[in-house]
Amino acid sequence: MLALDLGVFHRTAHIVSFREAMWWSFIWITMGLGFSIFIYYGYENHWLGLGDSVDSVDGLINNGTTATIKYLTGYVVEKSLSIDNIFVIAMVFSSFAVPAIYQHRVLFWGIMGALLMRGAMIIIGARLIAEFHWVLYVFGIFLIITGLKMLLFKSENKDPNQNIMVRLARYFLPVTSRFHGQHFLVRAGSAASQESAIPGESALPDEVLLSAKKGTWLLTPLALALIVVETTDLIFAIDSIPAIFAITADPFLVFTSNVFAILGLRSLYFALAGMIDKFKYLKVALALVLIVVGFKMLIASWLKEMIGKNFNFYLLGLILIILSTSIIFSLYRKSKVQEEL
Repeated sequence: MLALDLGVFHRTAHIVSFREAMWWSFIWITMGLGFSIFIYYGYENHWLGLGDSVDSVDGLINNGTTATIKYLTGYVVEKSLSIDNIFVIAMVFSSFAVPAIYQHRVLFWGIMGALLMRGAMIIIGARLIAEFHWVLYVFGIFLIITGLKMLLFKSENKDPNQNIMVRLARYFLPVTSRFHGQHFLVRAGSAASQESAIPGESALPDEVLLSAKKGTWLLTPLALALIVVETTDLIFAIDSIPAIFAITADPFLVFTSNVFAILGLRSLYFALAGMIDKFKYLKVALALVLIVVGFKMLIASWLKEMIGKNFNFYLLGLILIILSTSIIFSLYRKSKVQEEL
């Protein structure tokens, strides 16, 4: 699907419209929810060995029902946390003045990097939990602290140019003073170095490129934006991976719920980037979700005794209530403000 998305549907760089973004968001979300059908039959019939091992989180062997509930709960949690990433990405694109026509390309490669990073973290996390069950309690405490920090402290919008990875990139390679088409790297004297940021517009002089020795490789501002997006993905993965391990330690469920949540992030960005200011209480909801999931991780054994083995179903319902309530209150507040004006 990623290959079709970039190689066929979005092969030519263009500005993604709101309508196109909403359509693609619908496709990705439908695929993510539809995959639960495969999860159910796969675990119910033990396809490819699915459901043959004990889930370290609750000590149960997943059947079709429990696996589906865990997958959907993980998908909703990861999807909601990935929305928080959109706030940061919007700030990054604004800071680097990335042309709208090339934002899709940065997001695509950013998501590819995120999938690789999360895959590695999931493998490590699953192994740690299998060997050392007490790691779950460490994850739980970490999630509660992270949620409280989001709830009580206002996050600062730091200058992306101060990012340690950006500073290292600038140290090892010179950076052009303007964009050169959709290239992340250009060589002085090459045809790519003559491309304009916007197709059809004449290229402005690039002082850094003109002063560089012919044949020298240079980074473009588009590459710096990609570096910050990748770094942001890594930071958010540190929060979201423990959150999914609060629900299940089954590597297949953990990875697939993460994959489907991330795949729609690109189109969701173009759908929501212009409406970020409308969701004032979303940050509060995400903080509460992290706190709830963290506490669930700490008292999972007690919950299983009190509620039963399907307590993840109730967790899914609680998360949906928190998120939907924040959206309703955000929209209500926005309408009240507009009425007062």
